[in-house]
Amino acid sequence: MTPAELRTLDQPPAAAPLQALWWAARDDWDRAHEAAQSDPGQDAAWVHAYLHRVEGDLENARYWYGMAHQPVCAAALGDEWDAIAGALLRSA
Repeated sequence: MTPAELRTLDQPPAAAPLQALWWAARDDWDRAHEAAQSDPGQDAAWVHAYLHRVEGDLENARYWYGMAHQPVCAAALGDEWDAIAGALLRSA
């Protein structure tokens, strides 16, 4: 699956990090955040960081990037969504 295909799924995927991205693509920050918080893993932490960037809470985002062992991102939000989705889909 590609990031573009993830965006067009009719139902959210089962994996919490991908589910969070799916909800984020639908501008449902609350459900995306809930999905990201439901998983204690590094992938979910990475998505969690992205979500706090979307929210504009950069300090909280930096914390979650650290938990994910990822560098703080300064790319456009859409580009970051694609990069995270691509990485998670490749590792699935």
